[in-house]
Amino acid sequence: TTLLRLIAGFADPDEGTITLGGEVVFGPGRKEPDGRYRNADQAVRLTPRLYAQPAATPSPNAEKETTARLAAGGWLTLLDRGDWGRAWETASSVFRSSVPLPAWIDGVPKAREPFGNMVERSPVEAVYKTALAGRPPGEYVTVIFETQFANKKVEEVVTTVLEPDGRWRATGYSTR
Repeated sequence: TTLLRLIAGFADPDEGTITLGGEVVFGPGRKEPDGRYRNADQAVRLTPRLYAQPAATPSPNAEKETTARLAAGGWLTLLDRGDWGRAWETASSVFRSSVPLPAWIDGVPKAREPFGNMVERSPVEAVYKTALAGRPPGEYVTVIFETQFANKKVEEVVTTVLEPDGRWRATGYSTR
């Protein structure tokens, strides 16, 4: 979970090195200009189940879709753990301004409780857009996950937005 949070940008490493197959993916000699790890290809190798996708013609926005899928999956992990406050804190600024924390803390547990614990989740689709109804212009990726909970199978829809700090953050969540 900690590694997933580091890759998704929900946490900043204090020190150390992350290696995969002998290749340094974070640490001395392998940092992005802002010090964070953002190599989507390596992220996919670190969490292959989360990113398993059927072979298809690559989207021109495949890297953005993959990075947003990682962020959406990390955010859903916070919901799975019942970490409602942290999920709200790491959501987009638009989300936080439109959904007051007390309403979120009161509503989301009630909405998810009937499902039971998460058993298995697989991404089905990720779609990049530059406009969404009712939202300011920007870069958005909507990710659909098929999720098997203990009591019910649902589709979870997480819409992410690229924030000015360069991180993809959840800006919408629903189930169907």
